[in-house]
Amino acid sequence: MKKYIVLLIIALTIPLFAQSAAQYESEIKKEAFRKLYKSNQALYPGDANIDAKYYKLNLTFPASPANFLSGVVTMTAASMKDNLTSVSLDLKSNLAVSSIQCAGHSLQFSQASDKLNITLDRAYYAGEQFTMDITYSGYPTGGSGVISSASISFYDGSLGKKIIATLSEPYGSKDWWPCKDDPADKADSSEVWITAPEWYTSVSNGSLTGVVTNQDGTKTYKWKNHYPIATYLISVAATNYGTYQDTWQYAPGKTMPITHYCYPEKMNTSRENAVAKTKDMLTIYSSKFGLYPFASEKYGHAEFAWGGGMEHQTVTSMGGGAMSSVNIISHELGHQWFGDKITCKDWHHIWLNEGFATYCEAVYREGTEGRGGYINEIEGNLTMARYASGTIWVQDITNENEIFNSYRSYSKGAVVLHMLRGVMQDSSKFYTVLRNYLADPTLAYGVATTEDFQRHAEAIYGQSLKYFFDEWIYGEKYPVYNVTWNSQSIVAGNLYTARVTISQATGTSNPTFFTMPIQLKFTRATGDTTVTVFNNAQTQTFYITMNGKPTSLQFDPDEWLLRNPTPTITEEAETNGNVPTQFVLEQNYPNPFNPGTIIKYTVPVSQNSVQQEVTLKIYDALGRDVATLVNEMKTPGNYEASFSGTRYSLTSGIYFYTLRVGNSIQTKKMVYVK
Repeated sequence: MKKYIVLLIIALTIPLFAQSAAQYESEIKKEAFRKLYKSNQALYPGDANIDAKYYKLNLTFPASPANFLSGVVTMTAASMKDNLTSVSLDLKSNLAVSSIQCAGHSLQFSQASDKLNITLDRAYYAGEQFTMDITYSGYPTGGSGVISSASISFYDGSLGKKIIATLSEPYGSKDWWPCKDDPADKADSSEVWITAPEWYTSVSNGSLTGVVTNQDGTKTYKWKNHYPIATYLISVAATNYGTYQDTWQYAPGKTMPITHYCYPEKMNTSRENAVAKTKDMLTIYSSKFGLYPFASEKYGHAEFAWGGGMEHQTVTSMGGGAMSSVNIISHELGHQWFGDKITCKDWHHIWLNEGFATYCEAVYREGTEGRGGYINEIEGNLTMARYASGTIWVQDITNENEIFNSYRSYSKGAVVLHMLRGVMQDSSKFYTVLRNYLADPTLAYGVATTEDFQRHAEAIYGQSLKYFFDEWIYGEKYPVYNVTWNSQSIVAGNLYTARVTISQATGTSNPTFFTMPIQLKFTRATGDTTVTVFNNAQTQTFYITMNGKPTSLQFDPDEWLLRNPTPTITEEAETNGNVPTQFVLEQNYPNPFNPGTIIKYTVPVSQNSVQQEVTLKIYDALGRDVATLVNEMKTPGNYEASFSGTRYSLTSGIYFYTLRVGNSIQTKKMVYVK
């Protein structure tokens, strides 16, 4: 396939069956949020006067009373201002704090409206750190008879099974431990120690540093995370797990454990085969995005009582069906880069987590099945994205349906990346954008906004992409295209010009029209021709010159665009309309044509407009555009254009010059002598 115009296109989508993963995950997160928000009207951000540095959760879940939690949370924080004398943390009021210690002092505190208000032992200056040990206890579910809440569960009703598990996204960490519950404030590191009856195998983030068998019939599992972490990504999962164990070699002589913690009742060959693909996913993603972000620790899954998956750092929590779903496994692993290594700064930008993870499903399919697998995933997401309403940038972060909207935050977000890949013109540039974004020292293991990602995309693309992000992240819906076209011979030979008019329906989107590069594929007897035009008007006409008569036109043949699925394509009869008749070669006419030649031409009167678009181009014998002498709007009248041979590197030979006025075209042959 010969390309005459190298511009480039984009469009983003992702799969229908990939969508099952997106919908599955989004529904459990929405349900968690619904339950949370009913009792949590005070949302983040937390206390802006402190910067969380470290959390250690030393938690005890006794056999009796059931569903009870006691713990000591150690928090190190830095003061963000001079003369800091008090701080406020987030903690549900049904969990009672009994004491707070700091630097050997007992601190004064109060609890009200799910806030823990603390008076410090002294005034702290900006940048100074302090450490508090907060002792608390209670029923995090809200009462002794309640076995689950939005963010913590003590029971899996599907099996009648005891399990302790958490799911804190977006605002649920405060349900079970005191913290600054703000995704923008990551702690530099964390520890989770879990003491429970010895029947439990307890799992959390990072590396297992020890297991202690206690004299009272309990065991304490000590987990240490060495990387920055958002509060909602800190997790607990504990039951009588069985395990699938694997090892991933990520560099010569360097390996990482992969452990899948499963209900022993549900361990089977099908599940084992599904989770075994995690190792290949780690290799594929690391080759595309950079090394797995937590390679010095681990990765794995822990089964829990909710459906779908939750991307807890280094250990994704998975519902039973999810453990057998390659799409969900690949989605949640993708989150370790997009969501865990770099976290959206606030839930307005949730697409940076969910859209990227959904796109990762297509990346994995491409890595294992090639372009066909990728397109299958993308096509499903294109279909789902057409149902999206509102902007990808979440306007109402108090509404769970807005934050975790599977059509918009997941599928349309993934489609935006697919389209951006098209805009980049090649996959290597696109993946360079992702790698640079993830490696940016100001963002890596921190938080980001859409504008941070846009900055990296523009740096690789080399031009502004404001139009792209404005219309796809902050705009709504998608363009609805209609296309008309025809072609006509422009010389006594095999050169043809195709006139293609692209129009976008009005009143269907915001912005009123979308600026996008668009592929056009022409079928010819001598072979197909694909060109890319840059459509930046609601109605726009393009002229494409080629060898051989085009017999049919395909619009966006490679499905780079989020658009109406079947644009109307109408072939019009060939017509010249008001034909400009005056072409005059002023010097050495009729030939040879040389650097001193002046071309005179006439713009006739049009009934449709005062001005008409005029182009005067020179083509070589192969139909290649080698010079543009005129390209502007002109009123009716007589004009002339001079040809300066010094501006163009033409060799002696046969050429054609073509005058186009409005919809009319005339071409004449010439011989150029240098």
